[in-house]
Amino acid sequence: MALSYKARKRWSLVILLIGLPAYVVAAVTVVNMLERPPIWAEFLVYVALGFLWALPFRFIFRGVGQPDPDDPDQGN
Repeated sequence: MALSYKARKRWSLVILLIGLPAYVVAAVTVVNMLERPPIWAEFLVYVALGFLWALPFRFIFRGVGQPDPDDPDQGN
């Protein structure tokens, strides 16, 4: 079942406003549990986690910044 443009826009806001901060807190907690690894390892972990969080949500974020394709008043 495909999500409509409006549903994808709403879900993207929920993910960015609630999910991303929760993910950041979880990532920092996990790195702190590793007892402060060397700075280069910590950097690599944060870069990897920063990239991986968006992979499951590619479908939702794709095309959200574009005009609504189903809007009949698109040209006005």
